[in-house]
Amino acid sequence: MTDTTDANFLVPNVHDPAFFCRSNFASASGDKDKEQVVKFAKGTTTLAFKFNEGIIVSVDSRSTMGAYIASQTVKKIIEINPFLLGTMAGGAADCSYWERNLGMQCRLYELRNKKRISVAAASKLLANTMNSYRGYGLSMGTMVTGWDETGPQLYYVDNDATRLHDNLFSVGSGSTYAYGVLDTFYRPDLTVEEAIDLGKRAIYHATHRDAYSGGINNLYHVKEDGWTKIHAIDVNELHYEFREEKNEMVA
Repeated sequence: MTDTTDANFLVPNVHDPAFFCRSNFASASGDKDKEQVVKFAKGTTTLAFKFNEGIIVSVDSRSTMGAYIASQTVKKIIEINPFLLGTMAGGAADCSYWERNLGMQCRLYELRNKKRISVAAASKLLANTMNSYRGYGLSMGTMVTGWDETGPQLYYVDNDATRLHDNLFSVGSGSTYAYGVLDTFYRPDLTVEEAIDLGKRAIYHATHRDAYSGGINNLYHVKEDGWTKIHAIDVNELHYEFREEKNEMVA
């Protein structure tokens, strides 16, 4: 390995690092990784949505490598600064490293410009970084969210430098299940209590159906004065809570 950047980020010490990474570190989707000795099988469920009272960010905490559950206590919401949050989906090391690097860039922006960075600018910084390392085998599907002078904002950024702006995103292997719940119950005029319930309900249903998601549901509420951590609840407890609710409705 050789040091090739000012940020001390290591790339393979071969003639063409990008080709080497594409050939040996492909994500486990389709048959792209069929020739690889090590297959990078990942899984998670993360979501965030904007509503009139701010933004809800809700995630699970399970870390997997295929059928192997490596951890049930991964912190998938990264606190970039008191007004900015990032989420992790894909490679845990990639997401953690580059979002913490984003935190450093945001702080430098504040020191240089004497004002807080906007969510749009922060997400653009991350997208620019991803574009610099495009094709090098990074695996990231992140959301960057927070409150700035324009109000609550939510962006999706991935390892291909794709950058999207919207009111609702879910990322990870369990995202299709989460989207089913979000598409059914989401509306902009949710109360804070309803939004919190929707965030935890969507994560619960994803963890119930997706074997690669589980552990703890961590949920944050982003407001004008910054983010607040609302709860950290074991999804097993949510299972019994929602089962009891279902039984009462049937009765």
